[in-house]
Amino acid sequence: MAKLKAPLLSLGASGALGKTLVYFPWKGIDAVREYVVPANPKTAPQVTQRGYLTAAVAAIHAAQALAVAPLNAVDISAYAKLGSTFPTPRTWFNTICKEWIDQYVATLEGAVYRGGAITPGSTQLSVALLVTDAGANAITAGDYYYGTSPTALFNTFTAVVASDDLSTVITGLTAGVKYYLQFRPSAHVDFIGAYSGIYYGTPTA
Repeated sequence: MAKLKAPLLSLGASGALGKTLVYFPWKGIDAVREYVVPANPKTAPQVTQRGYLTAAVAAIHAAQALAVAPLNAVDISAYAKLGSTFPTPRTWFNTICKEWIDQYVATLEGAVYRGGAITPGSTQLSVALLVTDAGANAITAGDYYYGTSPTALFNTFTAVVASDDLSTVITGLTAGVKYYLQFRPSAHVDFIGAYSGIYYGTPTA
């Protein structure tokens, strides 16, 4: 039975109306859809897609459980910022899952960025970032794309990549200006498109 908050079709409802419509909240939106009988298809493509999602969730949990440089609040904020740049709202968790799944659909490899920390300096930002990548290969090169808006990362700074450490110092910045930055791999080719979240910092004078 649908539970009404106000007259039907005015403010909102939740639950099923007979076996015709289902009302439910979705990310702050009162939504309605046609009632459907739940199904659990096990076609090869569906099983494959579910496998990608399972692997993504496992990678997130593994990154959170690390004793050294785990997925932290700064990384979560960065992934949430990346999620906010898309037309549809996404949580940080959904953003990582989608990025991971998109990589595997494209026959590439996924990555989870962790241990992020941005330390402001005189006209520069020191970036500490590590990555947990999947597959037989590893990220061996990449760049930090940066700018003054999370949707306008037009400048690049070559990253120093040593094993899973992507730390570097971006220099030549303007003091007092907030910069957004994102790591984007350029090698191994398996990780092209496996972007980090969007971090930010403000250089000092």
